[in-house]
Amino acid sequence: MVGEGERDLGYLSHLDMDWGHPPMARFFRALASFSRLILFDKRGTGLSDRGVGIATLETRMYDVRAVMDAAGSERAVLMGVSEGAPMCLLFAATYP
Repeated sequence: MVGEGERDLGYLSHLDMDWGHPPMARFFRALASFSRLILFDKRGTGLSDRGVGIATLETRMYDVRAVMDAAGSERAVLMGVSEGAPMCLLFAATYP
């Protein structure tokens, strides 16, 4: 988590790589300037456990809920890029 804004913002990332890439690090700092930015790697990528297979949208959605619970986030804006967008839509429909 980065930032202390009034709104939580969840972003699926590649934590190990993205912070080392200056444009992404600037992007994260900008988001954290107005939000509590909650960054995490999706299952099987980045710093998360390997060898877990390909997760369904529902499984990935439950993973997001688990991260939010661990962060103490009751409500968040989710930002899904590319393949993350369908999961964010499912999450929003499941947890309006």
